[in-house]
Amino acid sequence: MTIYGSSGCRLDLSGDRVRLAFAGTPEFARVALEALRGAGHEIVLVLTQPDRPAGRGMKLQASPVKQFALQNGWPVAQPRSLRLDGKYPDEATAGRDAILGANADVMVVAAYGLILPQWVLDAPRLGCLNIHASLLPRWRGAAPIHRAIEAGDDETGVTIMQMDAGLDTGDMLLREALPIGDDSTARLHDRLAALGGRMIVDALRQAEAGALVRTPQPADGVTYAHKVEKHEAQVDWAQDAVAIVRRIRAFDPFPGATSMLDGESIKLWAAQVQTGSTTEAPGTVLGSGPAGIDVAGRGSVVTLTQLQRAGGKRLPATDFLRGFDIQAGQVFG
Repeated sequence: MTIYGSSGCRLDLSGDRVRLAFAGTPEFARVALEALRGAGHEIVLVLTQPDRPAGRGMKLQASPVKQFALQNGWPVAQPRSLRLDGKYPDEATAGRDAILGANADVMVVAAYGLILPQWVLDAPRLGCLNIHASLLPRWRGAAPIHRAIEAGDDETGVTIMQMDAGLDTGDMLLREALPIGDDSTARLHDRLAALGGRMIVDALRQAEAGALVRTPQPADGVTYAHKVEKHEAQVDWAQDAVAIVRRIRAFDPFPGATSMLDGESIKLWAAQVQTGSTTEAPGTVLGSGPAGIDVAGRGSVVTLTQLQRAGGKRLPATDFLRGFDIQAGQVFG
């Protein structure tokens, strides 16, 4: 196998299967790990975030990556940090022992959730390859899928990157685009996860043939996808309808766009931009019908098509209205 290491020199590896370490946590990463297994690579270590409380009972729950790793009998490490001089030095030291002991040729990283210090980047002989859900250098950072939809990008995609010490600044190895269309984050996530799994397998295959080329990221076009915070969920009806609908799509499934109505917080899961304009105050309900609930944005109209009350289920607008009477003239927000 031939690949370019972090120094830019060509590294050669002969022998049988590639020994892979894998670092990832959510479903996006699990899809990639499953693709690597399907391609026949030898998984020698899996790193993932510690178990977290989840669900109504707030019981500790293993990440999708950990669950998949245990099903396949792969060793798992879950340090809270890999910084040897950080808050959890004992866990970082144990993580270092596991990584060095695995003697991996390369580490594949996908939505791991921990910053990798330089010693981790240098540990595998061929460095660390990251599966990033954007067309770098656009949308470096934590929430590239959400921010691409919120910004109204026509397309996004996946970049396979050779990691360095910066925030998603490493050289690009493979890059492939997908149209966004009217996808929510939930739907686009699944499409990008499948694409990322296919691309990382392809990257390793190209590396084996000596055909993988490193391309530095351009200095122009850099944007940052800051982490989505819960306070962003509140819909700003003073925006125009296009921006409101984008945000509703971007925040499905997390944190879920919300708006107050008659003292109750309502989740807004799906909406459409309605043709025509309005002079009503932003947030004013204009009426409802089979298509949904029409609400005024800034000079424009949003049709809400899927809503949810606290403790209830997501419902189409027509079903939602059977249990929640909304009349023209009421005001969201």
